[in-house]
Amino acid sequence: MSQRKKKEARKEMFERKEVSIQELEAILERAKAGPLSAPDHETLKGAVDTLATVTRELETRSTSVGRLCKLLFGPSTEKMSWLFRNYQKEGQVEPSATVGSTEGAGASAASSEPSATAQEAAPSETTKPKRKGHGRIAASAYTGAEKVKVPHPTLTPGCCCPTCKAGSKLRVLPDPSIIVRVTGMAPIMARIYEIERFRCNICGSVFTADTPEGVGEEKYDETVSSMVGVFRYGTGVPFNRLEKFQESMGVPLPAGTQWELVDKAADLLEPAFDELVRQAAQGTVVYNDDTNMKILDLAKEMQKEALKKDSVKRTGIFTTGIVSTGAGYPIALFFTGRQHAGENLEDVLAKRAAELAPPIQMSDGLERNKPGLLEVLWANCMAHARRKYVDVVDAFPEQCLYILTTLGKVYHHDALARDRGMSPEER
Repeated sequence: MSQRKKKEARKEMFERKEVSIQELEAILERAKAGPLSAPDHETLKGAVDTLATVTRELETRSTSVGRLCKLLFGPSTEKMSWLFRNYQKEGQVEPSATVGSTEGAGASAASSEPSATAQEAAPSETTKPKRKGHGRIAASAYTGAEKVKVPHPTLTPGCCCPTCKAGSKLRVLPDPSIIVRVTGMAPIMARIYEIERFRCNICGSVFTADTPEGVGEEKYDETVSSMVGVFRYGTGVPFNRLEKFQESMGVPLPAGTQWELVDKAADLLEPAFDELVRQAAQGTVVYNDDTNMKILDLAKEMQKEALKKDSVKRTGIFTTGIVSTGAGYPIALFFTGRQHAGENLEDVLAKRAAELAPPIQMSDGLERNKPGLLEVLWANCMAHARRKYVDVVDAFPEQCLYILTTLGKVYHHDALARDRGMSPEER
């Protein structure tokens, strides 16, 4: 289950309901007189479930008070100004450390003496602040829009100006007036061709008009397969959900048909996928991680193997996401099966050119993320490391302040390098 689904399930599981002690005591008094009503039973059940959850969490070794508070009340922000708000008021941290300037993991670090790069990046006093809340999108951003040229109904280039008496000629402006109109339609559209037919009343011969050029013989165009694939695997829209949506739009497209279309198109796209794998293997930085995945056919196969004596011990099914950068654009690859992220990354890097230096691998600290015996520069996730210090701020405020402020400097200079478009060597 992905982290997003876990959060949603946890949110549904722990829906907050304010109940006072007096209400619970009144429910207990009413329980003495007779059976509980449905609302009283629901309230009492929620209180018991909360107590059971707290007890279960306290029994685990990894549970802290901070984690328990996050579970019950939701996670708070990780901004420095919030983490050290109490210590800043009580004077327990050094006044020279401007705590509020490091906002989150990607924010700038604070220091009593700002560096030269920070001074260069600071906006001047005369710089006009960016207007907030202005969400207008420029017409140039609509790269996929159809462009329609609208000529003037009465004027042409070189004709005389209708308002100028001097007989001046008109010229066409290079920048036309732009109007953007966004219309809605179903993701998959259909067109019905009613081809006219004639039949002889005597001999019974039937004469049918020719099919328009470019229509083709297949019912589903190639663009349908690509669009369904983008919706399912690019944006995560399930086949059943797209089926219901298409049905409501009056263009039915059953889930089974969608699968047949993308399965057929996958064979044609396999050479392109192999080339993406080859190019991804040449990247300078690769990211990889796992998430659980369920494939019914593979699960049944693994259940049969589990009944054998010499069956494999691994029973999980995973989807590995691998992102490779370095060629000027990121390449995202996904592999679903029994293999872990490290094993899938090992298969990809096996196609790496021998003369290239080892790539930088970015992942969390799990051993199964490492690509076997292949040489990489293993860089663990900094966001995970920073969050560990955030969890123990209350126990070690001064030490955590030093660590988080130092990490803030790293993120700050990294942001400057990205804004200036520096190469990895310049950074």
